[in-house]
Amino acid sequence: MPLSENTALRLAGNAFGTIILGFGINALIRPDHALTFFEWTPPTVTADRQLVNSLMYVYGVRDIYMGLSVYVASIFGTPKSLGWTLLAFSAVAFADGAICWSWGHGEWGHWSYAPIVALIGTALSGLLD
Repeated sequence: MPLSENTALRLAGNAFGTIILGFGINALIRPDHALTFFEWTPPTVTADRQLVNSLMYVYGVRDIYMGLSVYVASIFGTPKSLGWTLLAFSAVAFADGAICWSWGHGEWGHWSYAPIVALIGTALSGLLD
């Protein structure tokens, strides 16, 4: 059986889809808490706080979309489509980490799982068959 058809890899991909979906829901319900994933503190000025909360809502919707995309690719697609969806997901995690790195901290909260998602995505995409 090719590595890309391994059921455990599909389940691992779904687990990461669930995690990112949870991050998105958290950002919508608790934007201040979601901000801690970037190791940033909420602003104290009301106008700044409203802006940051709005941006956290955008982040939350993005994460919910990514989690649902993983589920859709897993349920209705092929291992290859799930693999490429996970590779795109890992690219977003790497980018989030790079943004945190440019601020001086918080990058490893993103870079710690991005390579794992990339490896699962690479295996499911068929590149390692």
